[in-house]
Amino acid sequence: MALTREQLAMRVSRELQDGYYVNLGIGIPTLVANYVPEGMDVMFQSENGLLGMGQFPTEDEVDADMINAGKQTVTTVTGASIFSSAESFAMIRGGHVDLTVLGAFEVDVNGNIASWMIPKKLIKGMGGAMDLVAGADNIIVTMMHASKHGDSKLLPECSLPLTGAGCIKKVVTDLAYVEIGEGKFWLKERAPGVSVDEIVEKTAGELVVPDVVPEMEF
Repeated sequence: MALTREQLAMRVSRELQDGYYVNLGIGIPTLVANYVPEGMDVMFQSENGLLGMGQFPTEDEVDADMINAGKQTVTTVTGASIFSSAESFAMIRGGHVDLTVLGAFEVDVNGNIASWMIPKKLIKGMGGAMDLVAGADNIIVTMMHASKHGDSKLLPECSLPLTGAGCIKKVVTDLAYVEIGEGKFWLKERAPGVSVDEIVEKTAGELVVPDVVPEMEF
């Protein structure tokens, strides 16, 4: 069974480490803040000028002026700091973010990512993604494995305008966790109940499949 958005966020949260500064992109990545492992100290950074985002607010916690880069209302944790977007981008460009989690429209076997524009469709735009992929060494993409029409999003070559080139090494989809290297996708884990055959069928780029593919743990 394919993973839900919440399960995707739970799987990505396993990549967090104590003391990390983490930037969460718009969409599924924002849910990761809800699944920080107990006892782990992680500071989430938003490019609009917030360090120390907490979980999404309950109805009685909503503050319309406290938002993330996707204009969603958020909470803050103890020690949070608010500053200008210029200072926020200085943090990103200076390499001070330990992990970046992004959504994408496409990723290819060379680690290229397309995440900001689909011709003839209204999309929110680039935002801080170009700076994030250039300023971070550790990037995880989380997205659906295929489009609603069944077209693979893991490609031999991206067809859409690129956000960054050669910068993606890890992808968590609703079907699998794959790593990118040597011009190939390497299958590392499969979603519970998802067959290797389905993953192979829905991966357009070259996929290396080991003899045993373990199921994801959450």
